[in-house]
Amino acid sequence: MPTPIKSERNAISPTIAEMEVMEHSADFLKPAVTCTSGGRSYALIVLNYELPAFTPALWDRAQLRLCADGGANRLYDEMPKFFPQEDPVLVRQRYKPDAIKGDLDSIRPEVLEFYDTMGSTILDESHDQDTTDLHKCVAFIRDCTPELDKSKLVLIVVGALGGRFDHELGNINVLYTFSELRIVLLSDDSLLFLLPKTHQHEILVDHSVEGPHCGLVPVGGPSQSTTTSGLEWDLNKTPMKFGSLISTSNMLRGEKVTVCSDVDLLWTTSIRKT
Repeated sequence: MPTPIKSERNAISPTIAEMEVMEHSADFLKPAVTCTSGGRSYALIVLNYELPAFTPALWDRAQLRLCADGGANRLYDEMPKFFPQEDPVLVRQRYKPDAIKGDLDSIRPEVLEFYDTMGSTILDESHDQDTTDLHKCVAFIRDCTPELDKSKLVLIVVGALGGRFDHELGNINVLYTFSELRIVLLSDDSLLFLLPKTHQHEILVDHSVEGPHCGLVPVGGPSQSTTTSGLEWDLNKTPMKFGSLISTSNMLRGEKVTVCSDVDLLWTTSIRKT
């Protein structure tokens, strides 16, 4: 995921040539033996929806693992299914979260008791009904984990896509709320992250784990000018907005995609089945 490459910038109004380049990749989806993290570290957040098949690999790669409230139910119920030959209790003991955070209105009592007994930190924020459980988890990682270098940290969120549409919109809103952080929303079928307008973007494509489909979507507001390279249907200072053109069902063509836009864009690619 994104690693900024520093360059000199005009503090008032940088031109495209003066903008920093932010580099992205989906290396975290590759097998551990072939993954080159480029110095990045990972935090994993588990939400209350179906866990992707690659969740155990992401868990092993992460330095910090959190469950957002009912995500603990998903972890408890679904992680043993990835290891059908093993004792479910032993699997749950091995894959216990560092913390469970949220308003705790969804987690089952027996699940809360199990992970509490196993030493997971329980962070009850039931007093806050104005933010989502994902928001609470991301804020915790940003504000309460000084040991993690935020400039190299990628937050991977599983169970983030699918299910209730209002939940998906809430998760996407978190990308915009914490645009200074690198956050990836994942399902079995696709990944999604934000391309801030403050940077040019270089997306390194690994066709073994992602594609061929991709999209660029101006969710926060209309774009008057978006330019890309490396796509089947590239944009050239193209306007995009809802009710008109948005770049869906596009295709990854090469091994690198570049994007520059006057607004924040959502980038999404499909994930290949292994």
